Amino acid sequence: MSIPETRPRRLRQQPAIRRLVSETRLDPAELVLPMFVREGVSEPVEISSMPGVRQHTVDSAKRAAAEAAAAGIGGVMLFGVPTERDAVGSGATDPDGILNVATRALVAEVGDALVVQTDLCLDEFTDHGHCGVLDDRGRVDNDRTLDRYRDMALAQAESGSALLGLSGMMDGQVAAVRETLDAAGFDDTIILAYSAKFASALYGPFREAVDSQLQGDRRTYQLDPANRREGLREALIDEAEGADIVMVKPAGSFLDVLADVADTVSIPVWAYQVSGEYAMIEAAARQGWIDRRRAIEESVLSIKRAGAEAVLSYWAVELAGWLDEARGLRAGGTR
Repeated sequence: MSIPETRPRRLRQQPAIRRLVSETRLDPAELVLPMFVREGVSEPVEISSMPGVRQHTVDSAKRAAAEAAAAGIGGVMLFGVPTERDAVGSGATDPDGILNVATRALVAEVGDALVVQTDLCLDEFTDHGHCGVLDDRGRVDNDRTLDRYRDMALAQAESGSALLGLSGMMDGQVAAVRETLDAAGFDDTIILAYSAKFASALYGPFREAVDSQLQGDRRTYQLDPANRREGLREALIDEAEGADIVMVKPAGSFLDVLADVADTVSIPVWAYQVSGEYAMIEAAARQGWIDRRRAIEESVLSIKRAGAEAVLSYWAVELAGWLDEARGLRAGGTR
């Protein structure tokens, strides 16, 4: 019988050894919770395709944000769900629009404990569901949309948002928003560029969550899932235009792009574990086909391993609790 020359299994024999040699670790501070705040409801509304996730009232959002802060996560990303929409997404720039009202409320509630962030995109606010203004042929007009983004950035910054998540995938959006913020004295406001945002099939539950009015698709401005180099190119463009952080979205289906971006840019890289990723694991777990907790932990750990320094996840608070629980169990040993 031949004897193995190397025995990698030595480093896998006990939990303490595996923990000691672990290459990738998760921390609650690296998690961001996406939250939906809906106008015109008196109590939270369950999202059928995302079990456990709700459309919040402003008051319930404040309570959820306080829970998130107590869990030690890094931030919350707010999305608004208005009662009225129009062609240019007027509610996005209305100081009394739901997103701006919710931002002020959460900044007052938890702004010293975590980073209150806002989605800067028009899709929730337009009656056609696209991320920009349409021209007379029904196409998204890139440069007219940039003007709306400038106004939206000011409205969000004035409402107290510490970080603006530019998710519309318009050419030049980072440069336009950075210039506008700086000229208005908001030079400390952070820009998170959704640089590599792909036209994915995994956004379906999100569209229920924001009551999207979209007909058709967004393939003329979101990236083709077949393209890898294009994601890196977009991230480099956004870094050059002044982004403080770049994003890859969805996370799990594009770990190769995430790794490319993380290896190349000199600024932080985040990733968004999107609604479809959440829904698939929840659905399989409810059928008893997978171990829910292990699948959640593995999915987020994989995103971190590929290079993300923070992860937007609908499990952020629950996962933070598990991480603290594990630390508590280890701390209960001898000193």
